[in-house]
Amino acid sequence: MTAGMIIGVLALQGDTREHLHALAELDVIARPVRRPDELDSVDALVIPGGESTAMSKLAIEFGMTEPLRKRLAGGMPAYGSCAGMIMLAGTILDGRPDQVPFGGIDMTVRRNAFGRQVDSFEGTVDISDIEGGPFSAVFIRAPWVEEVGPGVRVLGRVNGQSGPSGEAARPGLPARSAAGRIVAVRQQHLLATAFHPELTGDLRVHRYFVEMAREAGQTTEG
Repeated sequence: MTAGMIIGVLALQGDTREHLHALAELDVIARPVRRPDELDSVDALVIPGGESTAMSKLAIEFGMTEPLRKRLAGGMPAYGSCAGMIMLAGTILDGRPDQVPFGGIDMTVRRNAFGRQVDSFEGTVDISDIEGGPFSAVFIRAPWVEEVGPGVRVLGRVNGQSGPSGEAARPGLPARSAAGRIVAVRQQHLLATAFHPELTGDLRVHRYFVEMAREAGQTTEG
């Protein structure tokens, strides 16, 4: 999985095009994935931001839920951003009763943790293992990670003391304060962020995931 590596982007719902563009910028073969046979043709997968409840429902309708769980359990590298982070979680707080995640990362995620659409904001996040300084991260109805299991590495937390809107934490908002919240994690071959690097032009998270996928392929080949 080196020169001919193919990375899919789950194309059931969400910002698929932006992730495909980011991967193309890194000279990676990238394809949209909607059906199990398309999933079989890729070496790794990006699960984009969007609406996690709609994504869950469509995955069931398209027959993707169990094939995806099987590939993830079998070691396929995957990266989930925002809604994708929720779909990779073992436990979802504030989700719909019928919402079915793919799982894979031993973490508890709170859906829409930073607030509603009007509470979307940009904040800075330092990511372990990635050089170049903090990310200017875009959070849109974003989740955060409330708890991780022993096998999960916390890669990033929101910097500073601002609330979701970017100003000093407002009255009535202390429980939603962004500062210090876990927004990037990794468990072996799985990566997840609460923010949207595909919307910023900063390719470092995608490059990091591509290297993860290449390393996983070399290990498999070895």
